Amino acid sequence: MKALDILYEDNHLIAINKWVGVPSQSDSSQVRDLRSIVMADIKRRYDKPGNVFCGLIHRLDRPTSGVMLFAKTGKALSRMNEKFKSREITKHYLCLSSQMPNPREGMLEHYLFKDRQKNKTFVKKNAAGAKPAQLHYRIVAQHKSLALLAVRPITGRSHQIRVQLAAIGCPLVGDRKYGGQVIHDSKVFGLHAWSLAFEHPVKKEEQILIIARPPQNELWDSVKELIPDSPK
Repeated sequence: MKALDILYEDNHLIAINKWVGVPSQSDSSQVRDLRSIVMADIKRRYDKPGNVFCGLIHRLDRPTSGVMLFAKTGKALSRMNEKFKSREITKHYLCLSSQMPNPREGMLEHYLFKDRQKNKTFVKKNAAGAKPAQLHYRIVAQHKSLALLAVRPITGRSHQIRVQLAAIGCPLVGDRKYGGQVIHDSKVFGLHAWSLAFEHPVKKEEQILIIARPPQNELWDSVKELIPDSPK
């Protein structure tokens, strides 16, 4: 099992740099999920005799890496859930596409429909249950045939970034589900949860910014010198 890359921790919250291929929470697969791994780590490090509280605040798709935040107390969980619901959390992602969006910066707005049987989301404005989705993107840099994008989702729909970028002809590298360039290494995926910024749910005067380094692999290593220290 990989050692946890702990990005932030206090009495109420813990943030992990999630790696590719691990589920956020338990699912039908036999792969151990990140929440269970974090619970076991907290229990070991703090020598806790009983059950460990580890609340799931949000999720990342299994192939997505980056900042994953958990609550260590019930108070933090309920307050962070409310912050996500009311969009008080600022999220930034790094994306890699083999196509250049035009214009270089803009806002995308679509209606998305989630087909749960196929576990796939579609752009369908008139479908029953379709929900509005918004994100802002900008090109940070270009490297050979790759576009490095910074994306700030306004809404939090399933597969939103993957679907909306694919809808404008810029699917993510390695994202077979939405038409991305095929990469032989299944662990290479052009979506990384770069940062989370929010007011601390308990120490309310404290502003938190958590930044995660992209994975170390051939794809992300090729652009690592082009990635800013933090989102603008």
